[in-house]
Amino acid sequence: MPKKILFIYYQNLKPGGVARVMINLANEFCENGYDVNILFLMEGENTFYEINSKIKIHTVDSFGHWGVNKFNPLLDKYLKKFRYRYNLKKYVYDLGQWDVMNEWLKKNHSQFDVIISCWYKLSAQISVNKTIASKTFAWEHSNFEVGGRIWGDLLRPKYKNLAGIVCINKASSHYYKKLNPNIYLIPNIIGEPFESTMDIDFESKKDQLIYVGRLDREKNIEGLIKIVSQIDLKDFHLKIIGEGPEMENLKKQVQEKGLGSKIIFTGRLSINEIKSELLESKIFLFTSINEAFGMVLLEAMFCGNALISYDCNYGPSDIINEKNGFLIPMNDEKEFQEKLQDLINDPGSLNKLIRSSFQGSFKWKKNKALIQWDRIIDPNS
Repeated sequence: MPKKILFIYYQNLKPGGVARVMINLANEFCENGYDVNILFLMEGENTFYEINSKIKIHTVDSFGHWGVNKFNPLLDKYLKKFRYRYNLKKYVYDLGQWDVMNEWLKKNHSQFDVIISCWYKLSAQISVNKTIASKTFAWEHSNFEVGGRIWGDLLRPKYKNLAGIVCINKASSHYYKKLNPNIYLIPNIIGEPFESTMDIDFESKKDQLIYVGRLDREKNIEGLIKIVSQIDLKDFHLKIIGEGPEMENLKKQVQEKGLGSKIIFTGRLSINEIKSELLESKIFLFTSINEAFGMVLLEAMFCGNALISYDCNYGPSDIINEKNGFLIPMNDEKEFQEKLQDLINDPGSLNKLIRSSFQGSFKWKKNKALIQWDRIIDPNS
């Protein structure tokens, strides 16, 4: 009888890296014969990323909790000027979501052999219940330094009750080893449409630099624009793919620097459109302040891009080496500019690095990761 697996995450209503890698893995498990279920904590169509029709979807309405519906409106009404009102409302939602999820799991957990929690807050909540925790693996997608006093200091020690912890970077695996001996270091599965890329027409690539991701302060696109504005791009241009709260501010900066013809914002694109843009590009630029893995770096490699990235915590240092690009000391704009300018000035070296990066992507194919996951799900197989 196939093992019955339950994934738990918030949503598949809009784009998000965690939702995507979770669904990639769930689809792979389904294809490999496991009985796969997903519990989403927000109601909706849950159709942004395509889910195998054999996977059973469960939903609970975490926004329907009485705390969200009754307590938060009181905060808005009577504490409008309270400095920490927004943070307090987030805690009310988190505790309400915990209550809703916990009630569902108490009723249903016994039907599942393995539970995979896909976010640190959810893992912390589950770890309090020893019975449910004993069959639950925390799949850590965020920087282990997050969590604050409640999710970090107070509840994370409860990770000792979990069946194990799956980490996506080396630094996290070292940290969590102190809390639980059952640690697994498994990179994210990139999935389609990137996984099946076997050949690239390198000659058809454009003189295009590229960034793909959220446009928020943590991604430091302002720093990227500054770097690009201070070098000789020659025939190159930069495409910035994604959306986020910093979009209008970034567009304004580009116009002020007179770079409207050199830096192009595409907004949100579908995953297939993103692949097409990466296949046309030559250099992927990454200036994040924090990361947990940097899956988009692998996607860029799968499409034959050289990489230039800040050595932020955590992830890029696990991926980037001399055969695929340059890892730049954090916030060293001068070195970032020099490495980028060198590649633009030397097409021969750039083309060699692009091909080497693509060859290096093959070691990140899904097979090795799936073997590691199989050992977790069914250690006796």
